[in-house]
Amino acid sequence: MPETDTNIKPNSQDQKVTEFSTPPASLLLRVRRPLIVLAHIIAFAVSLILSFLVVQNMQFRMEWLELYPALLMFFLVIKLPVFGLFKQYRGWWRYVGISDLLGIFGASLVSTFIIVVLWFIIGNFPAVRTSLPSGMERPAEGVCIADMFATVFMLGGLRIIIRLYFEEFRTAEAGRLKRFLIVGAANAGEALLREILRMPVTQYDVVGLIDDDSAKQGTHIHGIPVLGTVEQLPKICEEHKIEEIAIAMPSASPQQLRRVIQVCEGAKIRFRTVPSITDIASGKLRVSHIRDVDINDLLGREAVKLDTDLIEAFARDKVILVTGAGGSIGSEMCRQLCNYNPKLLLLIEQAENPLFYIERELNNKFADVSIKAIVCNITDKTRVDEVFREYKPQVVIHAAAHKHVPFMELNAGEAIKNNIVGTQIVADVADNYGATNFVMISTDKAVNPTSIMGASKRIAEMYIQDLSRTSQTLFVTVRFGNVLGSDGSVVPIFKKQIAEGGPVTVTHPDMKRYFMTVQEASQLVLQAASMGKGGEIFVLDMGEPVKIVDLARELITLSGFRPGEDIEMLFTGPRSGEKLFEELSIEGEDMQRTRHPKISIWKNIPMDRERLRAGIDGLVDIAKTQTYCEIVLKLKELVPEYTGGNNHT
Repeated sequence: MPETDTNIKPNSQDQKVTEFSTPPASLLLRVRRPLIVLAHIIAFAVSLILSFLVVQNMQFRMEWLELYPALLMFFLVIKLPVFGLFKQYRGWWRYVGISDLLGIFGASLVSTFIIVVLWFIIGNFPAVRTSLPSGMERPAEGVCIADMFATVFMLGGLRIIIRLYFEEFRTAEAGRLKRFLIVGAANAGEALLREILRMPVTQYDVVGLIDDDSAKQGTHIHGIPVLGTVEQLPKICEEHKIEEIAIAMPSASPQQLRRVIQVCEGAKIRFRTVPSITDIASGKLRVSHIRDVDINDLLGREAVKLDTDLIEAFARDKVILVTGAGGSIGSEMCRQLCNYNPKLLLLIEQAENPLFYIERELNNKFADVSIKAIVCNITDKTRVDEVFREYKPQVVIHAAAHKHVPFMELNAGEAIKNNIVGTQIVADVADNYGATNFVMISTDKAVNPTSIMGASKRIAEMYIQDLSRTSQTLFVTVRFGNVLGSDGSVVPIFKKQIAEGGPVTVTHPDMKRYFMTVQEASQLVLQAASMGKGGEIFVLDMGEPVKIVDLARELITLSGFRPGEDIEMLFTGPRSGEKLFEELSIEGEDMQRTRHPKISIWKNIPMDRERLRAGIDGLVDIAKTQTYCEIVLKLKELVPEYTGGNNHT
């Protein structure tokens, strides 16, 4: 059971439910404070009687009856305000913890000290002493100290009885209990177990705990046994028919979480995880707040350390324009930018529904930030020029692009139009209107591309880098890999296939991809942008690549199914333009390190401007005809490392 804040108050929603459903309980809430004070007065009175008995070796003496009423009033005058200062009339006794008992002890100690000091003063004034009843001329020997411990015993015991009443006698079962196992027998596991045991309505049958610490094997925590180690999980789950597992390791790395999931791959189990031990121990969160383990937990990485001062100087009080603001990356870029209080945030998007939702979200979350939603196709030069002429953006984040590899193989001309021509238009207009910074978001598929999409993004990079050489605007490019949960990524596709009962389709058993959360990607983009001097192609550290087949298995397991049994897995073969492995290393001779450990700069030799622009013009003319083979040939002239289009029919 976590230590609780003695200042905790019932929230308004709970109070409203209580008022409408149980009027007597509502009445008790309104008079709760006077009742608590009355309970303390009774406890003080009983404590004083007990202290008399302790001092007299449990022998009752009639002469104390004359002394008791006056002495009780004296004690109450001191103890009631002292206990009030220690906030002892404001706690919820059903959630009593160590902090409450320490508060009682502290209040008793302080009040006893004051009582002893005042008794000493009274004993040195004859006029006062002679006016007191017989027996009160001097301090009652031992009564004060005995009263201090009796008070702690009475008030602590009263609170514990209330807690036991709510946890034991008022506990009801909510139908059939779920067989529950807790992985982690440390502080978080123990706190979670105590939370479960004190729930007013029992929902879980906690079978045991799991921990790799050999010293904990065979021990019991709150009467619940530690059954074994993580490696023994499959056997334990089968023997005890476990239905849910709570991973109570809030500081565990993604690798440790993946180990638990992978060990249980053949079991039909729901996986839950707990909030931080700090939140549990402080009483801020309850069992109802434990959540399902998400794929982000398994693929997440250490928190990004940002130079927030540099980013703030880059974004604060600036007019910032974000293209593709309704997409996964663009919308997250807008959320991150709002944290730095831009003067005006322009949301550029051609799809009206995503634009509507992101504008609504940002207005709700960031009421102090001025936001303008603009429907605009970046390939419409007149419209883009009109937007820049009206708002004069100082910073441009260019996230708009066609990114779906197989679709762009089938619609090659559209990839050229949007990814190359659209970038040209936005970049040229930004240059013409004197924007200070331009950030283009690129992809790992631009590295030794095998697809139309990858090659088109590489040419866009080349154009941006070339323009930077003669522009006052600082043009930079940032490359990274796949974003977890983004539109069109494998994670939402797999989740939908699992929800439909399968099969889950994987292109190839050896297919690997880099993954990054959209929050981390957006933060690093801002960090790289704030570091740019113009012309750099920044590459983000994507960590270790993940096998897509392993990702699929883990998603199936997290959904409570067995891969290959409950949900089939089907290999469909690589699609047109896809590679088995994307290249995005930040190490090597062609990489230059920056002061940020997760950001490097790709060193390359830019192409001659006349050759580049003539090649782009020729490519754009060919793209209008949507002739795939001619587009491929022209792409290879501009991007010699492009190896796609060979198997197209």
